[in-house]
Amino acid sequence: MADPKPPKRIFPEAKVDAVAAKHVPSSPQTESAAYKLAFQDTDFLLRDDLRPVRFQLELLKPELLLEEAKIASTFVFYGSARVPEPVKADELLASARTDWDRKVAERLKAKSHLYETARELARIASRQPHAEDGTRHFVVTSGGGPSFMEAANRGACDEGQETIGLNIVLPHEQLPNRFVTPELSFQFHYFALRKMHFLLRARAVAVFPGGFGTFDEMFELLTLIQTGKVRPLPILLYGREFWERVVDFEALAEEGVISRADLDLITWCETAEEGWQTVQRWYEREPK
Repeated sequence: MADPKPPKRIFPEAKVDAVAAKHVPSSPQTESAAYKLAFQDTDFLLRDDLRPVRFQLELLKPELLLEEAKIASTFVFYGSARVPEPVKADELLASARTDWDRKVAERLKAKSHLYETARELARIASRQPHAEDGTRHFVVTSGGGPSFMEAANRGACDEGQETIGLNIVLPHEQLPNRFVTPELSFQFHYFALRKMHFLLRARAVAVFPGGFGTFDEMFELLTLIQTGKVRPLPILLYGREFWERVVDFEALAEEGVISRADLDLITWCETAEEGWQTVQRWYEREPK
């Protein structure tokens, strides 16, 4: 007779004990915070001493859920949360009352056409077929907020595809846009871990005009590639007029603080088709 198979585990799963803990009779001892299961004690988890644990949890949760969703690679979109889509840009300009507000509204309107560019690029990326094993590539990923982030998630939604949003807790209200797939909508406490998750699966990055946050994300990526910390990947820079007005890339090379070859880390793009063709050419020539 064959030996009986041993049980898979001899200890109960955490979720079993979590349920059992709810039915413990009340007493001064069981009502004490010390008696709570450590993983159910929010006050304990929020202690300063537990920061390393929170880091690990914030790293693991999106990683495990994205793996379970069979998302093998992503197409990341960076960009401002303040540039409106064209119709709203017109409304903003019409409502401007001061010279400064009018000037800002005009500059925002000048960039608003890129909303549709981001949306179309996301559409194209989302048309890529799934692999035979069900894994998905070039899944559109954004910060989950408004403006260019919304445009990216919206473009994927137009194609009936799932799309990722990596939101973050801010002092002011910051909610995911309505086009993010609910099961792939993540919220972060740590900026550093959020930026890491942007890049863990990235196979291409499109950068649209933005402020401090966009600068931070873009320059961190450029630094990681420049220093050999990550493999090069297509970085598409949209809105050349904006970027050359706010950053003098050529001057950085002329001043000797970056090499001229570092300028080749970015590819200037203006249309969605141009950006996607850049990505295709990149992976056609990449060694297998």
